[in-house]
Amino acid sequence: MKIKVIASTNQNLATKEELDLFSGKAAGICYMPGKFEDLVSEDVEKTKKRVNMTMNSGHHSVFEHVYFSIELSDVPKIFAMLLNNEKVFATSEKSARYTRMNPSVKEKLLYEKWIEILQDEIKKNYSNNNYFTDSKIKKLAQENARYFISVFSPTTLLYSVSYRQLNYIYNWLKDLENSQFELYRLISPYAKEFCEQIEQSGYIDSQLKDGKARFFSLIATRTREEHFGESYSVNYQSSFASFAQAQRHRTLNYELSIPKQREFYIPKIIKRNDSLQHLWLEDMDKVKDLYPQGQLLNVNERGTIENFILKCKERLCTCAQLETAEITKNTLLRYINEAQSSQIREELLPYNRGARCTFPDYSCPAPCHFDEGVTLDRMI
Repeated sequence: MKIKVIASTNQNLATKEELDLFSGKAAGICYMPGKFEDLVSEDVEKTKKRVNMTMNSGHHSVFEHVYFSIELSDVPKIFAMLLNNEKVFATSEKSARYTRMNPSVKEKLLYEKWIEILQDEIKKNYSNNNYFTDSKIKKLAQENARYFISVFSPTTLLYSVSYRQLNYIYNWLKDLENSQFELYRLISPYAKEFCEQIEQSGYIDSQLKDGKARFFSLIATRTREEHFGESYSVNYQSSFASFAQAQRHRTLNYELSIPKQREFYIPKIIKRNDSLQHLWLEDMDKVKDLYPQGQLLNVNERGTIENFILKCKERLCTCAQLETAEITKNTLLRYINEAQSSQIREELLPYNRGARCTFPDYSCPAPCHFDEGVTLDRMI
């Protein structure tokens, strides 16, 4: 694992002391009699006193005015998912949809094998469709073959986070090894490595830690009830791969739990062929102990109706992973059918016509002209 802070929103704040002083001046805005310029020129000891006061009182929001962009190389995919489930952040991650992955030997054999099988199946079913160029077929084959790759396979991402949140995450990571959840304990060696390296940045402060007993939100701590009103809560099954895409909707909340019985997602184009479906499950069984990205999870998704509509405008599209698009479509149908009021149903009905290009308030910048994609009936 390699970690390097490569950017900051305040490039002139090079040291932790400078970060603290800047945050202390921000804290002074709340009750300043004059202008911010007065805080900039105030006695440094007065600013330091305010820094200590805000740190000790738990008033840590003032330490969120500075963000770091951290490059993480050779970190497990599941570690990225752990970070990406927390608010607030920005992340850009190497995509297994668009790039060829290089996992362990066992995974790679299956990954390469299924890229070939999937390419053949796509060509067989869509050879006369201009939408399916050679590059598109390759991308879709890679996207589905990566279900055999472990969530502990290495990836690279750029993660932007505030000074405050970086410290909170640092402290939460230190507690992973004591978790009741196996998945957290499996992540803990990587968490330890992250903590050791981020300590060297000089941006960690023992006083800047969460005092509200919060922790990572990735794994569910209890069963959630479903409801469909102005806000909603829905339970469903999803693969690791689809969950990773869904959680990027930072306006919604996601959490997972691992079912006792292991099951795996089967791509639609494979599921329609009995022999290929049998082969798929047979091969999944070979990597079942590696937490393959195709392993199904119990997922809870919660949010508001407005933010769910935003999700539909993102994921009900030919460009979205098919699994994610189908989960979104199924949630939409349930929301409409089980909504607590006719007003909510009326609000959602315009989004039940097909892909987002059919929505009354969405204009597609790059129409696909793929009929099965527009009607949400595609196989891949």
